[in-house]
Amino acid sequence: MNQLLFFSNNKNKIIEIKKIFNKFNLELLSLNDLNISEEPEESGQTFEENAKIKSDYGFNKTGIPCFADDSGICIESLNWKPGVLSKRFLNNFRNNEACFESIIKNTKKNSKQNAFFKTSISLTVKDNHNLIFNGKIEGKISEKAKGRFGFGYDPVFIPKNYNKTLAELTTKEKNDISHRSIAVTKLINFLIN
Repeated sequence: MNQLLFFSNNKNKIIEIKKIFNKFNLELLSLNDLNISEEPEESGQTFEENAKIKSDYGFNKTGIPCFADDSGICIESLNWKPGVLSKRFLNNFRNNEACFESIIKNTKKNSKQNAFFKTSISLTVKDNHNLIFNGKIEGKISEKAKGRFGFGYDPVFIPKNYNKTLAELTTKEKNDISHRSIAVTKLINFLIN
């Protein structure tokens, strides 16, 4: 296998994933490279199910081995939500800052700071055959949104054993510890062995 499709239209995610893949002799294609803009509905109840829906769709549409990820943040003060609805939850606010303020307020009110990010990757290499790779990073919600790197919830998440948010870390520092990078590394180890 020398070509692999990463099923995503998220520019930030594609940049992050391509940086991790750089070390390996694999041509990584994105939906943009193949002029595909439509995506299936993510109707799964879990990260794994949503990743599988997307990787199956990409493989069936192109015939190229395809992987997709589904990621999200789970916050203790919100009863471990938004989880698989992380993107929708963020989009329900007028902007990211309003969402972050709401999360921080909730966290302070409940005195529950714990949170974790999870990524599930599904790899489809033939019909109805998926391999799942998971990555998880524990941490807590910060007292205020900080940092200008990263994307999504990165400005309010402080990884365990760190005193900076993910958005204050460089891409390289983030890729050394992130939930996505853990899952992608498992995928790459599988592909090269």
